[in-house]
Amino acid sequence: MSLYREVAVVLRTYKLAEADRIVVLLTREKGKVRAVAKGVRRTGSKFGSRLEPGSHVELQLRESRGDLELVTQAETVEPHVKSRSDLTRLGHSAALLEAVDQLSQVGKPDPRLHDMLVGGLRVIEDRDPPLVVAAFYLRLLAHEGVSPELDRCVGCGQVVERLYWAPEVGGVRCGPCGGGRNVSPESLSVTRATLGGGLNAVLDLPDSSKTHDVESLASEMLELHIERRLKALRVIHNS
Repeated sequence: MSLYREVAVVLRTYKLAEADRIVVLLTREKGKVRAVAKGVRRTGSKFGSRLEPGSHVELQLRESRGDLELVTQAETVEPHVKSRSDLTRLGHSAALLEAVDQLSQVGKPDPRLHDMLVGGLRVIEDRDPPLVVAAFYLRLLAHEGVSPELDRCVGCGQVVERLYWAPEVGGVRCGPCGGGRNVSPESLSVTRATLGGGLNAVLDLPDSSKTHDVESLASEMLELHIERRLKALRVIHNS
């Protein structure tokens, strides 16, 4: 079987046999790849520490006829030192990795998704703003082509002053069309800015009830899209 090199982010890992590990990778050119890293759980492994979740690495892999390829070399591209030692950063990174793991597919390249994840992890490492996870989730929804409708009622299409959050129908809804959950105009404004041209300003916002509200909107919408609960954010908030 031939060897090839790839740049990847480690999405998750799990144990195999006594000393091996299966790594789930998001590669730039091949999409999601599952591979075996042999002996990485032994003391003194050459590259075990380079294959932790969230690692941005350049790999040499050996192709296989089965479902699992073989990692033969691993070199760190970005070390993300702060994200490995700070619990809040670790939690935020885990939230990004979990979402991408749910959306990516084995053997289906998505360079844009790979680049989004690399950029998100870099923001967490550099400054870890309060809305980094919410912004990433909203941009993921846009990438998937399912951005929430935030400007007009999903039911009647009217632009009205009072809108309610109704993720089950894809965005906001007016009272006569069924309403939904109360959401402040400020939170809707931040959500719109995230999907528009105001991402940098959004990432500068301090922690507040407004940022928590936007995170709730984003995670709720993404969970509906992937049809499952996201665990990482709940771990963060319950810790």
